Amino acid sequence: MRIGVTGHMKITGETAEAVAEALRGHLARFDRDALVGVTCLAPGADSLFAEAILEIGVPLEVVVPSADYRRTQVPADCAVGWDAAIAAADVVTVLPFAAAGPEAYAAANEMMLGSIDELVAVWDGRPAQDAGGTGAAVAEARRQGVPVTVIWPQGAVRG
Repeated sequence: MRIGVTGHMKITGETAEAVAEALRGHLARFDRDALVGVTCLAPGADSLFAEAILEIGVPLEVVVPSADYRRTQVPADCAVGWDAAIAAADVVTVLPFAAAGPEAYAAANEMMLGSIDELVAVWDGRPAQDAGGTGAAVAEARRQGVPVTVIWPQGAVRG
């Protein structure tokens, strides 16, 4: 079972703790021996998903949207965790975009969606703001017939 993730980047504090717990609970439903986690490793939901995947010893695959992603999109306070997840990943694919942006994000989502059996969306349900955002990934997954599980704990807020 290959599970991918999409989700909001700005989740912090109690919301991040509740999301992490919900992700762990969702992943516990699957046979670890047959599970693979796929993420674009954005700060926020993607990183929480990667941590949960690595905690249970499941293979992690990362799709990095662009060559400059780490340098331009990963905040300093997230860099150590990002680097650790990249180092622990079984597969890291860097897409052929020089610069991060909506086109690179949409391509990364497309690659991820084409390789998974389920999409976990850490999502408040609001419509997409751009082609690479959470709402767009959910809409595309549904269009492709990829099952979507939404995780947004009661009381969760975006940071």
